[in-house]
Amino acid sequence: MTEILSARWVIPVEPLAVLEYHAVVMEHGRIVAVLPTIVARQQYPRATETALTEHVLIPGLINLHTHAAMTLMRGLADDTPLMTWLHNHIWPVETKHLSEAYVHAGTELACAEMLRSGTTCFADMYFYQDEAAKVVRAAGMRAALGGAILEFPTPYAADADAYIARALASRDEFAQNPKLKLMLTPHAPYTVSDETFQKLVMIANEMDDLLLMCHIHETAGEPPESMKLYNMRPIERLEKLGVLGPNLIAVHCVHLEADEIKLFSERGVHVAHCPVSNLKLASGIAPVKAMLDAGVNVGIGTDGCASNNRLDMFAETRLATLLQKGVSGDAAALPALQALQMATINGARALQWDNLIGSLCPGKAADMVAVNLGELETAPCYDPASHLWHAASREHITHVWVDGELLLDKGNLTRMDVKAIRANAATWGERFRQH
Repeated sequence: MTEILSARWVIPVEPLAVLEYHAVVMEHGRIVAVLPTIVARQQYPRATETALTEHVLIPGLINLHTHAAMTLMRGLADDTPLMTWLHNHIWPVETKHLSEAYVHAGTELACAEMLRSGTTCFADMYFYQDEAAKVVRAAGMRAALGGAILEFPTPYAADADAYIARALASRDEFAQNPKLKLMLTPHAPYTVSDETFQKLVMIANEMDDLLLMCHIHETAGEPPESMKLYNMRPIERLEKLGVLGPNLIAVHCVHLEADEIKLFSERGVHVAHCPVSNLKLASGIAPVKAMLDAGVNVGIGTDGCASNNRLDMFAETRLATLLQKGVSGDAAALPALQALQMATINGARALQWDNLIGSLCPGKAADMVAVNLGELETAPCYDPASHLWHAASREHITHVWVDGELLLDKGNLTRMDVKAIRANAATWGERFRQH
């Protein structure tokens, strides 16, 4: 069946322009044309049409880094610095409660929130990625999933080799689903040994479609601590171990020096910028403008709800733009259209899915979001791209499609039971209160 989505504005990202009174035509889950609405109606006279008369239609947002199951820890240990947060709160809770049931419930809550926030694809680092995959499939979303890799035991695995084995066991299953991608996700340089990093590099080189994701230089204390242990900063250590390359998504990267940014650009490393989490944990402000100016591909992630407390790519992208304007002293830094690139096609490139998602181009998957700019809070509208981040919010999202399937219809989830998800989350919340 051919469908026309006619909108007041379409921002396809490729090209990076605002198209007025345009339509996206889709068939069998793929985009077949982006045309002026009048032309679309003429060329496809038998198509059904959804009229989005006051909306801007954009590609589905890509959350480049999160910990979906940790949505059940939303607000659990607020106003706490990172290491205290991890050692005194997060890791003790996980030691007590980590299970397939917990991951299922938390990921389900996360997927519902993300869809209602315009996110159609996310990259996740946690445990029990097989269980998370079940939820992603049921929700109709797209995701790159990885089980965290550590040196110390958890209820999920006993040591680094066991973490790796559990991750690789999912590879064949993920390969059969075009909406899933497997990642290897070493937690951080301070929790992963040289030997384990070398094993991961070897595995990734043998399986050239495998991505690596790792938290890097999140806090100011990480580089000096690495100097004590290894006589080098973490990024220099990862370079010597062969970790830096185009299959690496480096998360946070708050404390980078100029030569490290240059090295990232040379090696083709991708960066997931998580501004809310970085501020909430007092980690700092990443040098995003410097990275973009150097040619580093930077996408946007929310991090997990335990350190955010939202999976809201609209709020995340708005903060990203404002921070770079403020720290650079340049009001033109990170303008709205470039921010949209970061939230869409840059994330797709990092995940090596840019041939499929990230922009509204013929041949790509029909992953799209409709945002109503005709509300009181968004009137008048001079620049719909600017309005996305500086006037609208996730509450203005009305429709979300993935592979052409309508997953959010006039603000209502079509596949997921909100009432049941909310009740399940409340049950887990009572258990976590006792940590």
